[in-house]
Amino acid sequence: MKLFNPVFASALLIPCVASLLHAAPKVDAAKLADEAKRQCRSIHLGYQMKESTALYNEIVVANSAPGTYFCALGFNRGYFGMQELANGKKLIIFSVWDKSQTNDKHAVEESKRARVLETGEGVRTGRFGGEGTGAQSFYDYDWKNGETVRFLVQAKQSVVDGTTFTDFKGWFYDNQRKQWQHMTTLRTPTTGIKLRGGYSFVEDFRRNYKSAKIMRRARFQNTWAKMNDGTWTPLTTARFTGDRNPATNVDAGKEGDGFFLQTGGDTEMKTNKLWSTMQGDKRTGKMPEGVKDLLK
Repeated sequence: MKLFNPVFASALLIPCVASLLHAAPKVDAAKLADEAKRQCRSIHLGYQMKESTALYNEIVVANSAPGTYFCALGFNRGYFGMQELANGKKLIIFSVWDKSQTNDKHAVEESKRARVLETGEGVRTGRFGGEGTGAQSFYDYDWKNGETVRFLVQAKQSVVDGTTFTDFKGWFYDNQRKQWQHMTTLRTPTTGIKLRGGYSFVEDFRRNYKSAKIMRRARFQNTWAKMNDGTWTPLTTARFTGDRNPATNVDAGKEGDGFFLQTGGDTEMKTNKLWSTMQGDKRTGKMPEGVKDLLK
């Protein structure tokens, strides 16, 4: 997702993203117009929340297309969700950024790199660059439209030889095997911060002009944050934001026990205006069985 690395701009796609965008370097109008033709606009939900030790969210995809990223849990140092690749293959992806200011993954000092502490069975890991740098993990999972896919991430502070880190541990619920799948535990240098600036998004990363004509839609629901005092709080307020792409065929709004995002194709912005803050209904869903047992 080629937007803001949190080290560059303090956070990625949080409710104050509009000011970050306004402060970004000016881009040629012709280039922006071409982006609107080439790709669906990336759109996001920026949740109103306090610093937390854990985040939980669910995605139900209504419409997907090759080259789509549905992010369930974005936060100040990474993001976690599911993708449909250009060839139609589907997977789960969990990424955490280095403490760096470069796009070259080979140029980051070892002391500033995010690193893999633990890896779940069947999970692949590696490093990424080009959109900031960091560590990431993948798990092949053939998710379906209409399936409720559950995500959970936990943050714990650790101090090693006088250096402060945050360990981010991610799980998703494998509906096929009916069990929680540990992705990875990824450690990155921080000042001890935990989870801030929670967000979700839908992104078209195929960007081949044809992809802009295909609508993507998903519901993000039953969203919860575990506060520093141990209490769980529902996240029912979100801001609808977008990237620099000027396309207007986007929409967002309340749906069920959460919010929907829709972009591309024949979408019309008829439910809420971009940059508006949306208030969801009182949370009716419950935390799934087993979530609290994972957070030890």
